[in-house]
Amino acid sequence: LEYGDYECPFCADAQPIVKEIQRRLGDDLLFAFRHFPLINIHPHSEHAAEAAEAAGAQENFWGMHDLLFENQSALEDQDLVAYAGELSLDETRLIREVTSSVYALRIREDFKSGVRGGVNGTPTFFINGERYDGPRDVGHFLEALSKRTVEK
Repeated sequence: LEYGDYECPFCADAQPIVKEIQRRLGDDLLFAFRHFPLINIHPHSEHAAEAAEAAGAQENFWGMHDLLFENQSALEDQDLVAYAGELSLDETRLIREVTSSVYALRIREDFKSGVRGGVNGTPTFFINGERYDGPRDVGHFLEALSKRTVEK
């Protein structure tokens, strides 16, 4: 489980590591992303999270998720519309849902669950319900995943 912010450079740095772990573990890994937009320092993070959820409503959360991290320096509303087009989504619907905060409650719930779990920055990872604060590289993550799986 990752709590992240689409405008956070540390989250973007973690993305290739997460992708590699997903590639290596395939169906043996259940990965979830929860929104933790740090709007005081990342002014575009909330609309980016809304765009990911709006894309999810059109069956392409992960496509938008990846595009947002790949284009972290371009998260204005017009950029979000362009990404929707790139993913062949209904652009008008997506930006309408983003600008009217259709998914704000869901994002707030993610944020609150993170706060309750001790999240105070991004990215924050949990493995089988336990916070992972170890080194952020593929090898250490894989080791932690295998240990925590054996222990459970």
